[in-house]
Amino acid sequence: MGVRGSLARQLFVLQFLIVLALLGAVTTLSLGQTTANFREDQGRRMLMLAEQLAATGAVQDALGDPRRYYRLATPAETARSLNGNSSIAIATPDLRIRTATDPRLVGTTLTVGRPEVARGRSWEGVLGEEVVAQVPVLSSAEGMEGRVIGVVSAGQREPGLWASLVSSPRDLLIHLGLGTGIGVLGSLLAAWWVKRQTLGLEPREITGLVEHREAMLHGIREGVVGLDQQHRITLMNTSARELLALDDPVGAQVDELEVNERLRDVLTGRASGENQVVLRSGRVLVMNRMPIVMHGQPIGAVVTLRDRTELVALQQELDVNRHTTDTLRAQAHEFRNELHTIAGLIELGEYDEVVRYVTRANRAHEEWSSAVTARIADPALAALLIAKASLAAERAVGIRLSDESTVDRVDDALSQDLVTVVGNLVDNALDALPAGAGQWIEVHIVGSTEEVLVRVRDSGPGIAPELAEEVFEHGFTTKVATQGGQRGIGLALTRQVCVRRGGSVSVRNEGGAVFTARLGRVPAAVGARPPEVAE
Repeated sequence: MGVRGSLARQLFVLQFLIVLALLGAVTTLSLGQTTANFREDQGRRMLMLAEQLAATGAVQDALGDPRRYYRLATPAETARSLNGNSSIAIATPDLRIRTATDPRLVGTTLTVGRPEVARGRSWEGVLGEEVVAQVPVLSSAEGMEGRVIGVVSAGQREPGLWASLVSSPRDLLIHLGLGTGIGVLGSLLAAWWVKRQTLGLEPREITGLVEHREAMLHGIREGVVGLDQQHRITLMNTSARELLALDDPVGAQVDELEVNERLRDVLTGRASGENQVVLRSGRVLVMNRMPIVMHGQPIGAVVTLRDRTELVALQQELDVNRHTTDTLRAQAHEFRNELHTIAGLIELGEYDEVVRYVTRANRAHEEWSSAVTARIADPALAALLIAKASLAAERAVGIRLSDESTVDRVDDALSQDLVTVVGNLVDNALDALPAGAGQWIEVHIVGSTEEVLVRVRDSGPGIAPELAEEVFEHGFTTKVATQGGQRGIGLALTRQVCVRRGGSVSVRNEGGAVFTARLGRVPAAVGARPPEVAE
C-alpha cells in the first residue's frame, strides 16, 4: 500500500469530501434563507415598534422640551422590555442621541441608514450586526404639527451561525443527518465496487500492467490483432500493422477494411483451422485465430500472424531441387531402360538393331531439345522445359510446345519469374492428369515488346467453375483439390508474380484446364499495391 493509501480508501475519502461539500453548500443556502427570513420578519417588527414608540405622547412631549429629555428613558426601556429587542435609541433632529439602551451611546451621533430619516422618512435595514428600523417623531403640538422633533431607532441583533443552525427547521436538520449517513454509505459501496472491478489492483499496478502490455505487444515480432464480438478491431501491434499494410485500423470493422476476402475470412473466423495461409501485399502470412471466452461467454478473439515469405521462398527452392531430383531420377530411369535394351540387343547379336535403336532415341531427345531451343532463347526457361519433358515421360504424359511459341532472351529477373510461373503451371497440370497413355500437356509461350504470354493446357478434367477464382485466392493445386489434401500456394504465388509484373493469370475450361498468365517485361511501379483480388 502506498503512502497515499489504497484506491478504495482514496475513493472513500474523495467521495466523502464531495458529500461534505454538498452538505456544506446546502447548509449555507439554508442559513442564507434563514437569515433573509429573520431580517424580513424582524425588520417589519422593528418598524412597527419604532412607529408605536414615535407615536407615544410621552416621547413627543419629552422631545418637545429639552428639559424633559430624561423622561425618554422610561418609554424606551418599557418598549424594549415588552418586545424583547436588542436596542432602542431616541435622538433629536440633529441626530444627537438623548436616551439609549446602551448608556454609552447617550450624547453620541445616531448612525442612520439614510439621511432622509432626519427629514421625515422611515427606513429599515441592517446596520452592523442588527436589523434596524428608524422612524421620525412628528410633533402634534399646536402650531408645530408635522414637524420632525426626533428619531426613534429600534434594533434586533442577528443570531450567530450556531444559533441560526439550531433555529433552522427541524426537517432540515434531519435531512442533513440523513444525507450525511447516505453519503458515507454510498462512498463505502462505491469504493468496494471500484475495488472489485479493478480486481483489487491499485492504480500504480494497473498503470504498470498497461505499460507492460504495450511493451510486450509492440516488442514482439509476431503480429497480434484483437477483435471484439462484432469483429471490430480493438488493438493491433506495430508488427501486425506492417504485415497487413494498414495504417490505423483500430476501431474499424473487419468488413470495412480494404483487404481481400481470404484475409477477412480468417480474421472473422469464417475460415477455421490452424496455420491459415494468407497472401497480403507481396507477403505470405501464416495466421491463427483464438477465440476469447470470459465466464463462459465469448468476448472476442485474438489473431496472431507471422511472416513466412522467406520460408516460402526456401520452400520454392526446395521444390525446385525436388523437381530437379525427380527429373534426374526420371532421366536416370529412362537411360537405365535404354541401356538395358541396348545390352539385351548386344547379347542377342543384333548389332544393326542397336545402331538403329540408339539413333532413334538420340533423335527423339534431339528433336525435343531442338524444338525448345529453336523457339525459347532464354537458357533457364529452355532448360526447365527440357527437364519437364523427362518428368512427363516417366508419368506417360506427353508434353509439347506450340508452333507459335517464341521468346527471346530476357533479363535475369524476368527469366526467374518465367521459370516460376511456367514451372508451377506445368507441375499443376502434371498433378491434375492421371498417369496413362493419351494424356498430354501443351505449353504456349509468346513474347512481345511489352509482355510475355504463357498458356498451359492439359487434357485433364478441367477446373470446376466455382473454383476458378478460389484456386488463386486460396492457393491450392488441382491435385490437392481432387485428393482432399491441404491447400498449397503454388497458383497463388503464380498470380502474385504476374501482378507484380503488372499482368494477370486466369483459368478456363476448353477440353481441359487452360491457364493463361501474362507477365509484363517491366515490373509494376515500386510502392504500387496490387489489387486485392490478386492476393
